[in-house]
Amino acid sequence: MALLLTTVVACGPIYRNHGYVPMEHDLEQVQIGASRDTVAKAVGRPSATALLTDREWYYVQSRFKSFGLYNREIGREVVAISFDGQDHVTNVERFGMDKGRIVPLSRRVTESGVEGSTFLRQLFGSVGRIRTDQVIDN
Repeated sequence: MALLLTTVVACGPIYRNHGYVPMEHDLEQVQIGASRDTVAKAVGRPSATALLTDREWYYVQSRFKSFGLYNREIGREVVAISFDGQDHVTNVERFGMDKGRIVPLSRRVTESGVEGSTFLRQLFGSVGRIRTDQVIDN
């Protein structure tokens, strides 16, 4: 009985988070019009930025499920903070996945939305196609 119980417990799924996304109460400190330095102090530096303009900061977190030899990314969340030419916040948006589609989870927008939306599509497009061993060193 003990061997059977040990085997069942050992075969349970393991969940891991990779990356960082600010909590909602931390994002509430980031007001539209705040400076880039204020954002860095409130929620930290991002894991990615827009390559050409540096007007968007992206915070990315992925969730992985491992079960025996089966490793799969099961979710991804992105927070995008956009800045204008004077380094003031214009947009704060949180995105997630629902049935394979990018959906906004929360949004404080003064303009039409994140300009680098193709970057978001690339980030979410790889959900489920990345193996854990490609991202996390064991």
